[in-house]
Amino acid sequence: MLSLATLAFLLSLFGTLWVRRLFFRVGHGYASDAPQRFHLGHVPRLGGLGLVMGWAVALAALPALQVARMAGNIDVANIRLPAWLLVIAPAFLGGVAEDVTQRLPVRWRLLLTASSGVLACWLLGLAVPRLGLPWIDAAWASWPWLGIGLALLAVAGLPHAFNIIDGYNGLAGAVAMVVCLALAHVATQVGDRELATVAVALAAATAGFLVWNYPRGLIFAGDAGAYLWGIVIAVIGILLVQRHGIVSPWFPVLLLMYPVWETLFSIYRKLARGDSPGMADALHLHQLVYRRIVRSVLHEDEAEGMLQRNNRTTVYLGSFMVLTVVPAVLFWRFSVVLMGFCALFAVSYVLAYVSLVRFKAQRVFRRSRM
Repeated sequence: MLSLATLAFLLSLFGTLWVRRLFFRVGHGYASDAPQRFHLGHVPRLGGLGLVMGWAVALAALPALQVARMAGNIDVANIRLPAWLLVIAPAFLGGVAEDVTQRLPVRWRLLLTASSGVLACWLLGLAVPRLGLPWIDAAWASWPWLGIGLALLAVAGLPHAFNIIDGYNGLAGAVAMVVCLALAHVATQVGDRELATVAVALAAATAGFLVWNYPRGLIFAGDAGAYLWGIVIAVIGILLVQRHGIVSPWFPVLLLMYPVWETLFSIYRKLARGDSPGMADALHLHQLVYRRIVRSVLHEDEAEGMLQRNNRTTVYLGSFMVLTVVPAVLFWRFSVVLMGFCALFAVSYVLAYVSLVRFKAQRVFRRSRM
């Protein structure tokens, strides 16, 4: 898969640069007073176009790579790239429209990602076959529509989860790349080279995008990029569980616990305040880390200072990836262990959030600096 990864990386690298040069002025339409905005200047949000170039074109080039003996024993027909493209099309095109206009209503974006979920269940036969709990799985198998409904919810919801954490240079991209590599590792372990190929291509394309996104923030993934990551990763995770009974359904859950829990917790706190869950705000965990930890350990220096704080936010949040990705890769077959780590992450997240809200973490970091 090295040749495929190299091709996807280069296509995304130069494709993203081309998109940035071509659509540079599109960033001027992004409101400077938006609550989720944490950068200075005007930056295009169409990095998703470069991502899809690297991922889709590299997969389309697989037959040519095999003819040239630059790709191994991969069943190209079993990848079903046309079906994948049809699945991502509604959400991705809607994301592009939002990135260009910033005027696509939340309900339409939800409808478009739900449309992608319906297409995934229909074209790829997507369904969650079990929950990893013997006392539930027997009844679960009797009602297959439950598995289809859960798969639809996952494919429709994960794109928005990635969109929520796409607030700082490199954050969502790093999460997507690491998750894709973990999925590719487990897919290789169970002999599913086709799913591993799809995951490796997306990881490599994301790496090419990150060259321009981190640390300088020259282009953002935007809604289109977040939707591409969310849909492809959700489908890979569900297919891995569906095709291979040895893979616990809690493996992709733990692997994606950070964006998923961030989304669920955000919905809870907004409803608790009487606000709409679709309303943007600046109270997500990564935004609190930026405001109350990173700002406390770096000097203020306008644009450069803001850029440095932006970049460090991703580094600080890397610890949450350790709590999810490492145990998920180590214990991908054991549902009880994975569930325990999911609960540990949820508790750790809430404690960290409350600590940041009450300024406790900020005081700790200030003392450590002195």
